[in-house]
Amino acid sequence: MNIAEAQREVRSIYIGGFFGQLVSGALWLISAALATWVSQRAGILCLVAGGFFIFPLTQLLLRLSGRSASLPSGNPFRELAIEVAFLVPLLLPLVGAATLHKTAWFYPAMMIVVGAHYLPFSFLYGMRQFIPLSGLLFSAGLLIGLYAPAMAVWGGWLTGIVLLAFAFIGPAIALRTAA
Repeated sequence: MNIAEAQREVRSIYIGGFFGQLVSGALWLISAALATWVSQRAGILCLVAGGFFIFPLTQLLLRLSGRSASLPSGNPFRELAIEVAFLVPLLLPLVGAATLHKTAWFYPAMMIVVGAHYLPFSFLYGMRQFIPLSGLLFSAGLLIGLYAPAMAVWGGWLTGIVLLAFAFIGPAIALRTAA
């Protein structure tokens, strides 16, 4: 299997990232809503705890849609997909350290981590759409953290909206390149 075939299989199985981004976007919006109307602590706990359910919920939605929920063992990107999935949980201690220093840095730090997490998706899926997604989340997180930490919760809203918007771009690309 060559790289293009492996990427086509990733796009096909994961529908261009549709369910993963849909679940992630919804989680970010719920977290931002809790941070806005309940407390920032509730929003933080929602995003951190809920983040551990993104992968299982994505798998469930893939299965419910009648699709395979994982790459076959012959796909050379199977291990890469697993490694990319573990980037965010492995970086949570860094986000935690930033948040302990300044609570308002939680959403910007998470935006930077999630933005960096999406960059290798460009190669994994063979879809350049992940480059602007990565750059947008990373840059917005950095700018909010540096220049507007008082508006940090808006980063949660922005991330949720951006992830939902990009969720609907992926399937169109995946379907167009499936043949």
